[in-house]
This record gives sequence, C-alpha cells and structure tokens, in this order.
Amino acid sequence: MGKVYAFLADGSEEVELLAVVDILKRGGQEVSLVSVTGKRDVTSAHQIKIQADFEFSEVDCKDADVLFLPGGMPGTRNLGAHEGLLDSLKQAHLENRRIAAICAAPSILGSLGILEGKKATCFPGFESQLTGALYTKQGVVTDGNITTARGLGYALDMGIELLGLLTDENHARQVKEAIQYDQISM
Repeated sequence: MGKVYAFLADGSEEVELLAVVDILKRGGQEVSLVSVTGKRDVTSAHQIKIQADFEFSEVDCKDADVLFLPGGMPGTRNLGAHEGLLDSLKQAHLENRRIAAICAAPSILGSLGILEGKKATCFPGFESQLTGALYTKQGVVTDGNITTARGLGYALDMGIELLGLLTDENHARQVKEAIQYDQISM
C-alpha cells in the first residue's frame, strides 16, 4: 500500500483534489489531506469547506510515497508560497520519490527546477512556468518520478495513473472498471 499526502490550501480546486484522492482510496492506498494554511479547515476555489486530516506541521513528508498538488487559484499560489512544502518537494525529487501535480500546480514544480528535461503538462496558459520541461498537451503524463495532468477533466485519469504506478496496471484497471469509467484506455 502506498502512502500519499495530498496538499491543499485556501483556493485549491476541490474536484482535482478529491477525484484523485477518491481513486487512490478506492484502490486501497493510504491518503491523507494535508493543509498548508496552519489550520485544518480549508476553503476551496469554489467556496466549499474541506477539513484536512492534518496540518503540514503534523506530518513528515519523508513518510509519503507520493506528494500530490491540486491546482486552482489562488490555491496554487498559496501552495507555492509555503516554504516547508517547497523544501519537501525538492527533497522528494532528490530521493526520486513520486510527485504529482495537476492544472496550474505543475508551475510550482517548474519554479523549483524539478521539471528540468522531463515531459510535463499543465493547464493552458501555464506552459511558460514549466521551466526546463518538455511540454506536451497530453492529458496526463508521467516521466520518471513526476506525474502531471492538464486540468480538472483529467483528474480521474490522474488518479488511475497514480494508482497504476503505486500498485500495477491490472489493479488500476479494476478500479477504473468498477467506477464505470471508460474514457481512457489501458
């Protein structure tokens, strides 16, 4: 079983966050919502209240197999302003642990130099912020330890991709079939 920390801040895109989390949990992964706001209660981009499992200060990011960043505005800016999270992302990358980001959030990885030489995607308009990346319009792309997705429409795809990477393709396919999702081929 993989351990995933899904980070959120005020203004994070709730469906990008929760769709990925849902798929991973259905697939038997241990997923925790981690707030970077200094409190567990977070207000999403569309004013939905979400209660995180932990505040950032309560977790050790070295314990996670995957660090996941949802997009949304101003959530992406708020995540990108948290020094502890940025340090944890850099450390995870040095240790070749999996990092995933969707929508605008891959721009955070670009600002840290994590995308250098890697294929990556993002929400249209953020391409210039993927510093060093080999930009692709794919909906979801994994290159080494980095998985990025273009936006909300690809949140389920990202969850299935991450589940396949944490377990195996057959297990991910079973979850995909169980939710009646036939938009991607495996």
